[in-house]
Amino acid sequence: MPTDDRRYWLMKSEPDAFSFDDLLAARGKRTHWDGIRNYQARNFMRDDMKKGDRVLYYHSNAKPPGVVGVAEVVKEAYPDHTQFDPDSKYHDAKSDPDEPRWLMVDIRALAALPEAVSLDDLKANPKLEEMAVVQRGQRLSIQPVTPAEWAEVLAMGGLAGRF
Repeated sequence: MPTDDRRYWLMKSEPDAFSFDDLLAARGKRTHWDGIRNYQARNFMRDDMKKGDRVLYYHSNAKPPGVVGVAEVVKEAYPDHTQFDPDSKYHDAKSDPDEPRWLMVDIRALAALPEAVSLDDLKANPKLEEMAVVQRGQRLSIQPVTPAEWAEVLAMGGLAGRF
């Protein structure tokens, strides 16, 4: 199990919008995580996510949904430019450029899981019964993951002891 001070997260993306393969193909295997319009998820990015934190990349609205890759936070929270773009589906007319309401972080792909870990597999593992993603009603696109959950998911996906 990891013993450092870094934090661990699960970040959801619909593969049709931006898949882990898209992240792997991006310049520097890096992207900004924009479009978050939930205050709790925004607060996680603003208050808790730090450079070097690790991310389980989760495909939602997929068949099957599940964890498909590992990434890291490479830039801490900064204003999400899409809130100011009237042509963006994430535009927020009430957001003030002097006090931006919405933030984003940058992440970089580290590795695809050799074996994707489906939501059903996560739910079937008694060591993960408290994990937010398996709890009914937990729909946040960004969720904290404990070090023990992180280690278990990596073991299930074929990356035990890495990252």
